[in-house]
Amino acid sequence: MSSKNCLECNEKVIGRIDKKFCSDYCRNAFNNKVNKESKNLIRNTNNRLRKNYKILSELNTTGKTKTTRRRLFDKGFDFKFITSSYTTKKGSIYYYVYDQGYLELENEWFLLVKQE
Repeated sequence: MSSKNCLECNEKVIGRIDKKFCSDYCRNAFNNKVNKESKNLIRNTNNRLRKNYKILSELNTTGKTKTTRRRLFDKGFDFKFITSSYTTKKGSIYYYVYDQGYLELENEWFLLVKQE
């Protein structure tokens, strides 16, 4: 019978024949290393969405208001991060970050709305 070594710390593994790690600690450490990059992407995306949501919420306290592109940019809004979009029958596109949305108007103006 051949002995197997832990994939994380290289210690001898005792137990079932298909066991790969010597402990829960080593199993978790190994999987955290493997998933680190994808978790960072998710964490960074969620942080950007959270920041965009906070900016829209601060600017739109009444449920419907107007603001400029400059004001959004100055607060750090990133137009690449949205959760959904809605196209009206007239062809206008509302972009949403959860329930806070915006519609691009003329001359760098935006209509901010809150979905009910």
